[in-house]
Amino acid sequence: MLLSEQAYKKIDREIAKFPADQKQSAVMAALAIAQDEKGWLAPEVMQDVADYLGMPAVAVQEVATFYAMYNLKPMGKHKITVCTNLPCALSGGEKAAHYLKEKLGVDYKETTGDGQFTLQEGECMGACADAPVLLVNNKRMCSRMSHQKIDELVEELKK
Repeated sequence: MLLSEQAYKKIDREIAKFPADQKQSAVMAALAIAQDEKGWLAPEVMQDVADYLGMPAVAVQEVATFYAMYNLKPMGKHKITVCTNLPCALSGGEKAAHYLKEKLGVDYKETTGDGQFTLQEGECMGACADAPVLLVNNKRMCSRMSHQKIDELVEELKK
């Protein structure tokens, strides 16, 4: 077992939401729980989730590789995803991304030398009216991100 007892308890709570013979339906939640604990989904972690849910490892890998929210390699402590879908791009998303690239000194899919930040390009986050939109660690959406708000966010995350 690669995860903590607490992580398995969280996964068990997710499994309980489905009929007993369909516990594999909790795969997305289980992967999110594993990633929260480990920071990314190493092959052995995906195998562990597969074993725990009683499903083929390839089925877990298919889910993990399909969705952009899962990290298949080590990331920085803070993953910042910039929405660059057309509405956001036209409403400042590309400018926000360019500013973040310069500020952090990295491009998309790169991590800062200190391991603090990974920058990613993202698809629609469903908040087009609030562009430019950033998502921090798949959980915190930040809207109307001016250069000043980006500076404040980066400083906050460094602490």
